[in-house]
Amino acid sequence: MPKTPARAPRNRTLTLTDADRTRFRPQLLTLSGAVTLAAVENRIIRQDIFSILDWLPPQSVDLVFADPPYNLTKSFGGKKFAQMPPDAYEAWLETWVSRLPRLLKPTASVYICGDWRSSAAIHRVMARHFIVRNRITWEREKGRGAKRNWKNASEDIWFGTVGDEYTFNVNAVKLKRRVIAPYTDDAGAPKDWAASESGRFRLTHPSNLWTDITVPFWSMPENTDHPTQKPEKLLAKIVLAGSNPGDVVFDPFAGVGTTAVVAKKLGRRFVAVEVAEEYCLLAAKRLALAAEDSRIQGYVDGVFWERNAGK
Repeated sequence: MPKTPARAPRNRTLTLTDADRTRFRPQLLTLSGAVTLAAVENRIIRQDIFSILDWLPPQSVDLVFADPPYNLTKSFGGKKFAQMPPDAYEAWLETWVSRLPRLLKPTASVYICGDWRSSAAIHRVMARHFIVRNRITWEREKGRGAKRNWKNASEDIWFGTVGDEYTFNVNAVKLKRRVIAPYTDDAGAPKDWAASESGRFRLTHPSNLWTDITVPFWSMPENTDHPTQKPEKLLAKIVLAGSNPGDVVFDPFAGVGTTAVVAKKLGRRFVAVEVAEEYCLLAAKRLALAAEDSRIQGYVDGVFWERNAGK
């Protein structure tokens, strides 16, 4: 059992107690063969995705969010992923991306995460199986920097679809930005902005460059000890844009369950697969907390606020 490090008094990082493990372990699902959607929806499957991917129900998924290991040597919950030559990493991606189309509805969308080392390979593999629509680049705003290189402060998310008919709810993912130059018309009325107690803001269309994301850290209640945890706000953008209430969101590398948690908070169903038991248990605990508190930091009153805008 992993040891919990000593925490500062104001540290809000989510951890597991022995009581949590006893409570949530029975909730984890293990498959032994092909299943229906009803058997796996809103469940955390504690298994290796490569062993069960072909057992999941066909044409059942509306949205895939995949955050696979990047091409780095890194440990995840006791499981080590070793860096490979670029061609080998691309071949590894192919082993599971090529099996996704069977699961997807004709209107489904797929989002796959990567960094600068893995991004080109993700693009090539996705282009073999989906229509690649865009590449999102988001600012990580974390890390100490490098002495002999540019600080790595961004990651990519490739967006693809099965076909030309797909969900993209643009009005659900507009960003609320502070107005620097508050132009008015001839009558003195605001042009495309509104005043509030917090200041002057306008809603802007979402772009493929995201600078409003905060990586979870110790003072945020969503934070865990997972080394590459994605922020709930980031997932909220993708879930809201790429699915409708009641749709099924699938995460084959679920980690500590951010996709599942956000799907639950936003009224979607989910199927989450993760091999590390400790991460599955953290995901289950987060889902229990989400049932009591559906707030998502940075997403308030139906809009996304720019970073440090007071929300």
